Amino acid sequence: MHTPVTRRTTGVTALVRTVALPLLMALAGAGLWSAPAQAADGDVTWTVRTAANGYGDDRSSYSYAVNPGGQVKDTMVVTNRSKSPLQLAVYAADGFTTDTGQLDLLTKDKKSVGIGAWVHAARDSVVIKPGKSAEVPFTVGVPGNATPGDYVGGILTSLKQSDEAEGINVDRRLGIRVKLRVSGELKPKLAIEDLQVDHSGSSNPFAKGDATVTYTIHNTGNAILSGKQTVSVSGPFGWLKAEAGDIAPPPDLLPGESWKTKVPVHGVASAVSLTATATLTPVLTDASGSTTSLKPVEATAHGWAVPWILLILVVVLIAAIVAALLLTRRTRARRKLREDTRVQNAVEQALRDKEQARQN
Repeated sequence: MHTPVTRRTTGVTALVRTVALPLLMALAGAGLWSAPAQAADGDVTWTVRTAANGYGDDRSSYSYAVNPGGQVKDTMVVTNRSKSPLQLAVYAADGFTTDTGQLDLLTKDKKSVGIGAWVHAARDSVVIKPGKSAEVPFTVGVPGNATPGDYVGGILTSLKQSDEAEGINVDRRLGIRVKLRVSGELKPKLAIEDLQVDHSGSSNPFAKGDATVTYTIHNTGNAILSGKQTVSVSGPFGWLKAEAGDIAPPPDLLPGESWKTKVPVHGVASAVSLTATATLTPVLTDASGSTTSLKPVEATAHGWAVPWILLILVVVLIAAIVAALLLTRRTRARRKLREDTRVQNAVEQALRDKEQARQN
């Protein structure tokens, strides 16, 4: 929904502390919250909400479809719930997905190239009396050369306060998500990259072990996408196949974003050569909230699952067999040599006896 954020800065070094921005942003995008968002800190409290107009009376966020070169006008309503006047900065920023899978917005000092650059508020600050509300009109101006596809960001109110006890400045932000689809050819596409499989065996050479399959999901298209995932690991020729259980879907990825995934697969046989297969079915959500499953993409990778203990036992067994064969061959050779020597000695003795008899 709408978004409170607290940021603390000391000098030019910023220590970021997010209070509720990712969670509320995500809920707003899903349309699960309808009440105005509120930022509170002691006696300082304010709320933001969408204005009631031709786009709707009770919106949780802003959502538009605009042609390249087109323009949209809308309004944000800010209410001061405090007992003293409140001055807030107003600005827009691009959105991005955090490492925890939540939507966040760039800070004011970071350069925006989408929503943050195209949304222009009628004023860059607003002063509101206690208990009063102020409307902040803004315009979304899409450049004529804008690339078709989805863009996400937000329009924010910000309050900077000094915390003398800690000797730092606190930047508290409260905003509303803005989703924009620029008209043109929509090319939703996800890719599976850098797929790898690692196997961890068991001390029991005949027991099955676990495998870990890792890969990166990359949104290479121009639409916001999530996806359904399946992962399996098999031995040579597809034998001894093991499948992963239910896999949590990735967050809604903005165009160009990536998401690292690690999937455990249990009951994998040590089949020497393993093949990991990851299948990803992109899921596209339209403006009404309906989802459409797209053509699945698949990737494979190969790894090793050598049963070392069993291999050592086999090597020892082979060595024992070879040693036994060599010993048997050596024994036979010695026996044959003794027999040949006995026969030769007997022949020589017979010849000597015959020669002695002839002389007598």
